Amino acid sequence: MTRNYNRRYAKEYGFLATIFYKIFLHTVVDTVFKYCYKYEIIGKENLPKDGKQYLYSGNHLSYFDPPIVAFVARKNIAFMAKEELFNDKSKLLSWLVIHLGAFAVNRNKPELSTFKTLKELSQTKWDLGVFPQGGTFPYGSNIYKVKKGFAIIAKRAKIDIVPLAIADFTGYPKSLKFKEQSFKVYVGEPISHELDEDEITKRWCDFIYKHADYKNT
Repeated sequence: MTRNYNRRYAKEYGFLATIFYKIFLHTVVDTVFKYCYKYEIIGKENLPKDGKQYLYSGNHLSYFDPPIVAFVARKNIAFMAKEELFNDKSKLLSWLVIHLGAFAVNRNKPELSTFKTLKELSQTKWDLGVFPQGGTFPYGSNIYKVKKGFAIIAKRAKIDIVPLAIADFTGYPKSLKFKEQSFKVYVGEPISHELDEDEITKRWCDFIYKHADYKNT
């Protein structure tokens, strides 16, 4: 029987899961980005340092976006992901998605199981990660069509949102050529969860539009 990964528990984000995530981040992710990419992080001073839980939310271009966000934030982040990834034809991808703490979610209309998982996560030291576009979209897409499910989640969890705009991403590494590809990440000031859902969504969209090449319609 296939497990429903909409529902995950605090014990799944314990010591061993935390250590595995950190090892993966500091070895595989750091090596790939520092060797294969020319990158620039703008606004690092906006990354939270108060030890509170936050929701990290960026635009979505590729499968590399979750590791890019974790690489920038330097935090253990449980990403919300589409259900198909948990049973992907690539067994390695599914294994990584599960063991790096992701959980499935309906971004348009978060379900009860999602909020139960958020309650479990609130008992851990992990942060949350959401890509509001609900899938991968190229530069030039209409950023203002995103759903406000991520804002609902932030308000229910009572955690502020850290917006991240991934810009100038040139693609996956095609060879072992040093610094072959590139990207920039702009980190914005946290958006308060106490704002209403529409205002949270607008502020996130405005930030992404300002720093990445998306349509303003």
